[in-house]
Amino acid sequence: MAGHEELEHEPGTHRWRVAGWSAAAALLLAPLVAMRFTEEVNWTPFDFAVFGALLAVAGGAFELVVRLTRRQAVRTAAGAAIAAAFLLAWAHGAVGIF
Repeated sequence: MAGHEELEHEPGTHRWRVAGWSAAAALLLAPLVAMRFTEEVNWTPFDFAVFGALLAVAGGAFELVVRLTRRQAVRTAAGAAIAAAFLLAWAHGAVGIF
């Protein structure tokens, strides 16, 4: 348990977490704002739910990686892998490439 408490109190951790989840919320709200100004963006509630789930899973996975490891190289590699999986799932869901 002591290791978990140490990770919780790393300097600057709280600011990065808030910034990350705020960016995810902004990404989720962007199509809603775009729908107010153009007819080309037409999302259904299901689209918002799926995109929100993708963001939550990706953000949660990265949070888990950050809590479980202190090595920057591991965090960077895991972040790149999570981002790649997120983009692949998003592209597949948007246009069905694969």
